[in-house]
Amino acid sequence: MSEKTGEFSVDESTGGKDSPRAWERDVLEKVALAAITEQRKTRFWNIFFKFLLFAYLIALFFVLAKPFESKSLASVDGHTAIINVKGMIMEGGDNSADNIIKGLRAAVEDNNTRGIILKMNSPGGSPVQSAYIYDEIRRIRGEHPDLPIYAVVSDICASGGYYVAAAADKIFVNSSSLVGSIGVLMNGFGFVDTLKKLGVERRLMVAGEHKGFMDPFLPMGTEEKAYIQTLLKGIHQQFVQSVRDGRGDRLKDNPDIFSGLVWSGEEGIKLGLVDALGTANSVAREQIGAQELVDFTPKEHILDRLVTRMGTAFGSAIGSAVLSYGLR
Repeated sequence: MSEKTGEFSVDESTGGKDSPRAWERDVLEKVALAAITEQRKTRFWNIFFKFLLFAYLIALFFVLAKPFESKSLASVDGHTAIINVKGMIMEGGDNSADNIIKGLRAAVEDNNTRGIILKMNSPGGSPVQSAYIYDEIRRIRGEHPDLPIYAVVSDICASGGYYVAAAADKIFVNSSSLVGSIGVLMNGFGFVDTLKKLGVERRLMVAGEHKGFMDPFLPMGTEEKAYIQTLLKGIHQQFVQSVRDGRGDRLKDNPDIFSGLVWSGEEGIKLGLVDALGTANSVAREQIGAQELVDFTPKEHILDRLVTRMGTAFGSAIGSAVLSYGLR
């Protein structure tokens, strides 16, 4: 108590409520409390988004795994295996020989498979890839004579696509399907006159007399053109022989069959290129006797499909969450 005023006084050095040091301490406490609160929010959102991502991946896994489950849950009475051949037949694509052969072998190894249907909708592609598939079908038919393999055509089965189908026991089509195109081609462009008009000189250096004979900016010589024609004829004869081996005496004696022309399904039946009208369901029911269809078409690796189907939108959303909430 002050002797002069009779009032109590507080020394600022003691840290009283109204002292500057007390005010600083109060501010620091509030800052620390705010930091703790923000840290708790960050931790909450961190856990939340990790849980959300985990739940999404689990759900996606089960969605993508359904095709595999369908094989294991197939009826014990037997099923018809389906293998889709859609689009160009080429190495590295969905219709590569490796992919189609993998599906064929998986179908053969399944004890419940009563028959195999190749659902064809292909304009052709690589003669090499087509030949690999053709040979595998013929091999399976030889080792498993009681397991029928049929080809069912939807829109088109031409060139390399027909090459593959010719190996099957029978080929079924729609009346408006397009089949045939038994031929081989090599195409390109020539810009020789274009360069002359532009005043451009083509400079090509090669080691080997004919190394650059397919260069589009240089004229093709008569000898080189004859050589290419001989090469194509040789490949064509391999194609023709494979079709003859596959179709046998069902083929009619018509020189146009191997000319590269295409026919409708109805005309194809008359020429012996195909056997009858039918769909996958009708063939499974009436020819194989197993109505249940099980897809054995090889799918992408599940992780690849996972990454693809997540999409950029989901990735963007997660990225925003990472930036906003410190997800690590």
